[in-house]
Amino acid sequence: MRSGAAWRMIPNDLPPWAAVYQQVQRWIRAGVFESMVHDLRELLRIAAGRGPELTAAVIDSRTLQSTPESGHRAGYDGAKRRKGSTVHIAVDTLGHLLALHMTPADKQDRTQVRRTAKAVQRATGRNVERAYVDQGCTGEQAEDDADDHGIMLHVVKLPQAKRGFVLLRRRWVVERSFAWMTRFRRLAKDYERLPKTLAGLHLVVFACLMLARHFAVSA
Repeated sequence: MRSGAAWRMIPNDLPPWAAVYQQVQRWIRAGVFESMVHDLRELLRIAAGRGPELTAAVIDSRTLQSTPESGHRAGYDGAKRRKGSTVHIAVDTLGHLLALHMTPADKQDRTQVRRTAKAVQRATGRNVERAYVDQGCTGEQAEDDADDHGIMLHVVKLPQAKRGFVLLRRRWVVERSFAWMTRFRRLAKDYERLPKTLAGLHLVVFACLMLARHFAVSA
């Protein structure tokens, strides 16, 4: 994940790439990496003096450029002028992953609120009461979709007159999580044929990030 090597370029001291790929698929289907992320999130929250249960989330999305492997399912994001896939994620107020899913890049963020809110409540036992989002999730439909799952949306808007980088209250947390992910070259673009594999690799990356933080806190 860190170096961005393709499946067929796995080092020779490991099993054949096909065997590794098949085993990773089994782990993804079994929810192994997802369980790791959820357990680590609770441990890190306790270490930070927070309770394992949370009431707020931050939701955002990131578009990955398509490649020949993923081009058949890519969409065009007119706002970002990029063809590819979008990862929709929700994190807690510390930046730890709650839920994610993949869509073609032409799917608007507001149409994914219902799916994301449902996944967040499933991961937290329906404890989340509010979610901070950007202006891409405005509108009555998005608010109703979130409200159906017991979540109130809070839209964090850019100041009307901005100049250079602006640190947005609450939303900077998820932007930092995206920055963490960019350090893993495997996620620089969408190199996977299957969207479930791409989503699973995001879980692997968050597991790596959270394990590193856990060991740093424990040291």
